[in-house]
Parts: sequence; structure tokens; C-alpha cells
Amino acid sequence: MNDALPAPNLLPAGWRPLRLQTLLVLRWLAVAGQTIGVLFVFLGLGFPLPLWECLGLIALSAALNIGLVWRYGANLRLAPRVAALQLAFDLCQLAGLLALTGGLQNPFSLLLLAPVSVAATTLPQRQTLLIALLACVLASLISVVHLPLPWDPAAPITFNRIYVIGIWVSIICGVVFITAYTNRVAHDSRQIADALAATELALSRREQLSALDGLAAAAAHELGTPLSTIALAAKEMRAEVAEGSQLAEDVELIIAQSARCRAILAKLRNLGSEPADLFAEAPLTDILDEVARPHEGRGKVILFYSENAAGPAPIFPRSVGLLYGLGNLIENATDFARQSVRIESAWDQSEIRVSITDDGRGFAPELIARLGEPYLTSRPRDPAGSDAHQPGGMGLGIFIAKTLLERTGARLRFDNAELSGHARVTITWERRDLDQHGAG
Repeated sequence: MNDALPAPNLLPAGWRPLRLQTLLVLRWLAVAGQTIGVLFVFLGLGFPLPLWECLGLIALSAALNIGLVWRYGANLRLAPRVAALQLAFDLCQLAGLLALTGGLQNPFSLLLLAPVSVAATTLPQRQTLLIALLACVLASLISVVHLPLPWDPAAPITFNRIYVIGIWVSIICGVVFITAYTNRVAHDSRQIADALAATELALSRREQLSALDGLAAAAAHELGTPLSTIALAAKEMRAEVAEGSQLAEDVELIIAQSARCRAILAKLRNLGSEPADLFAEAPLTDILDEVARPHEGRGKVILFYSENAAGPAPIFPRSVGLLYGLGNLIENATDFARQSVRIESAWDQSEIRVSITDDGRGFAPELIARLGEPYLTSRPRDPAGSDAHQPGGMGLGIFIAKTLLERTGARLRFDNAELSGHARVTITWERRDLDQHGAG
């Protein structure tokens, strides 16, 4: 599969999304709820239960909270392994309370799903699977090994075994659903959020480079006047200094160096030579030529075609997003092309199309439908290195290009131009949508 240059890694391997304070608050809520429930059943309803054993388990959770706050503070970011251990403790503590108060016959057995939900929304898949497995084991254990459900001794209650099995099945199904669905949804949401952050960072860097060009041009303009004064003064001195003297050589050196400075300043002026309004818009063909030019010296031929064009080329705003998105796709095609990249543009009264096709091996057929998702890549880390067989890059290049171009009103389609490969990206703008996004 093709992929553009990887975006910077915003999330290091040791990234820790879960704060200790989150688990502390949830555990304090559990301690309060468990205490109220146990005391209400024992004192309010008068049902017999092992009160001190239950309060001991509840006190164990409170002691853990106090110890963690005293040792680490509430703002500590937890590693996934540490967070999983704490959720495992919460599961075991809750299972112990349930075992003392009826096992799965206790209606509060549904709370076994709570630690699994926290794990599924905040932890990686491996730790989530371990927590889910522990929940299933504990649910199975307390369905068999437990004390009687606290109840009125004068009116004993008996649960049919099939009913208890049904509760067990429902809890297992809940654990499986939360693990498989919630974790996947949370994982996708984190990926999208992280990739969008990378997109904003890339766009910000491009804007900073554009601002730097403007500063360079402004500096060149300001330095031009004093430099011209120095050159003029040096030329007047040359007329008054005897030829062949040491001073005459110094004056010639000043004149030569001032001329060199003027040449350097001229290059700096060219970096930001586009005034804010003069080149704010450009024809599509000129924009394609502009973004493709930096990649023409990479040993690949870039061919331009606009055969199916009706009328003059449409005018686009030279926005950072448009330039960066098109440039990313062209660079990606150049990376994977064998010899050439074909850029075709066509337009009529209703729509504008640009297709970028390389003569490489093409997109992997099984991944075409997923192209544009973040972190989807097959680019090796170093094609010439020992780790070329391992996946590298973050797979954000196509995602960033797609996101930026869609902000201009474009639709992107990925396919292979031929059965043998030849990856093709087709970008389409509707004329009416372009008017809304500032193009024409």
C-alpha cells in the first residue's frame, strides 16, 4: 500500500492516558456505595450477613486509595500495566463482597462490568483482554462458591439454578460485548483524535514556514537601503583613493562584498515575493506544477495532462491545506513509482477532477477500502536497512492529505488504474462546493 511521508510521532511508546485521580474517584464512589448498601441491608432491613468481613473488604479499598495518594499524589499518569493491576484489584474486591452476599444471586453482580468498562475505554487491548478474562473467571467462581443471599430468615428465598446460569451468561455476554465493541470504538476515537492533532501540527509547521518566508523578505527589504548607502559611499571613496594602494584594495573588497550581499538579499526577497493579494489565487494547472516541482529531481518523470478541459483552468486559493494535501499525494506517488507519475486534470461546468497515478505496484486490494484511515501504512522504516521487513512510519500521510483536501470541499477516491497495479488517487471538487470554500 502507498503511504506518504510519516507525520511526527505525537504519542511516545510510554504514553499514559489514565490519571490516578480517575481511579481514586471511582474507587471512593464504590467504597461509599458499598458501605451504604451493606449497612442498609444489615441495619435497615435487618437481614443477616457477614458484616465485619464485608466492612473489612471495603476498608481495604479505602486503605489502597489513601496509600496511593500518600505515595504518588493524585495527578500521576498511570502506565497501562499499573492501571490494569488496580482494576484487577477492584474486580477481586467486588467479587469478594459478592461472594459474601449471595454471589450472582446478588443483583449488584452487574457491577462486575464496571472495571471492564473502564479498562475498555482507557487501556490497550492486551490489558483490556486480561481484565475481561479475570471478570469471567471471577463471575464463574462466585456463581458456585458463595454465601447465601442476605434475606429475611422468616421467608427464605430459593433461586432456580437455570436463573443463576442465565445471570452468569448475561454477565459473560456483557463482558465480551464491552471488550469487543467499547474498546474498539474507544481505540478508533483515540486514533482519530491523535491523527487530527498530527494534521494540525503539520499544517501549523507549513504556516510557520510561510511566515518565515515573509520575515526573510521583510528583512531583505529593510537591509537593502543601508547596503545601497554603503556601496555608494565605497564607490565615492574609490574615486578619491590612489590606485594600487592598500586602501584601494580594501575599498574594492567593500564594493564586491556589498554586491554579494545584494545578491543574497534578492534571493531572500524571492522567498516571500508573493504579496498577500497578488498571488492569493492561481489556476489549478499552476498549483499542480508548483507542488510537483520539488519532486521532479528524484529520478522519476512527472507528466501533466489536461486533455478533457472545458474552458480556462479553474482558479483556486493558494491555501496551505490545498498545497500541502496535493503535495503529499504527489510525493507519495513519486516514492512508489517505478519510472513516472501521471497527473491528469479535467474540468467542466459542474466539477473539477485531478487524478494522480503512478506506475508502481499499486494499492493492496484488501486495504483500498480503508485508505484514508489514520495509522494505516506498509512503508518500511528503512528500505535499505536491516529492518526493511518491519512496518515503519505512522501511516498519517494519506490521512493528513485527505483531511486537508476535504476541508477544501474535495472528495477522494483510491483505486488501481490497472490489474497489475498503478495506484491512482482521484480528487473531485463540485463547482458549487468550491464557491462555498472560496475557490472558483
